[in-house]
Amino acid sequence: MIIIAFFLAHWYLSVLMQTFFLHRYAAHQMFTMSPGWEKFFYVLTFIGQGSSFLSPRAYGIMHRLHHAHADTEFDPHSPEYSNNLFDMMWKTRTFYNDILNNRDTIPAKFKKGVPNWPFMEWFGDRWPVRLAWGTAYTLFYIQFAPSPWYFLLLPVHFLMGPVHGAIINWYAHRYGYTNFKLNDTAKNLLPFDFLMMGESYHNNHHKYGGRPNFGGFRWHEFDPAYPLILLLNKIGVLKLRLGRDEAYM
Repeated sequence: MIIIAFFLAHWYLSVLMQTFFLHRYAAHQMFTMSPGWEKFFYVLTFIGQGSSFLSPRAYGIMHRLHHAHADTEFDPHSPEYSNNLFDMMWKTRTFYNDILNNRDTIPAKFKKGVPNWPFMEWFGDRWPVRLAWGTAYTLFYIQFAPSPWYFLLLPVHFLMGPVHGAIINWYAHRYGYTNFKLNDTAKNLLPFDFLMMGESYHNNHHKYGGRPNFGGFRWHEFDPAYPLILLLNKIGVLKLRLGRDEAYM
């Protein structure tokens, strides 16, 4: 049970930081926060994603492009322009690394206001740091895994951030239901999002890109991250920017 608890804790902390900090804050600027809190959530994202830490700056820029060019040849990760899931993930990795290493030619409007803590961006991307996280996960499994079969979960730990991105960017553009007619293939993957902290309501999000509540259009659509955002807004950690439904800004 210790291993299962550890896996679930890693899964949900990682996906929470991806949807809260990388997606809703870095990419869409649905709320603002002080520089101090921004650094706090940078560190929490680093802890939550560990060996698969994703740069908030690169993620934010790439995701804005996804909204602006969804399901076209300019989309960084579209199933429509990929042979399979792994092909899409590899293309996404290449696109992400070009942004991360300033090899891109992306227009400046997509980079406006994205968070950028150069030290953490650098530190989180170092291979010795990623390997240290992977070693820590492995040692934990050696200590507590009741059976060798549990070690099959380790690759998910190693690649947690990209796994979460692939679930939405591939499956939520192929399977599910729609509330809104769009010019792209975004769908709501799960009727009740117990898995992805609201990210599964992809059709809703593509319709209202700046709306902080991804669910709420049907009785069963509950976005678990939204109450947390409301709480943090109430206690002053962040400030919601209401009335925003733009595609990516």
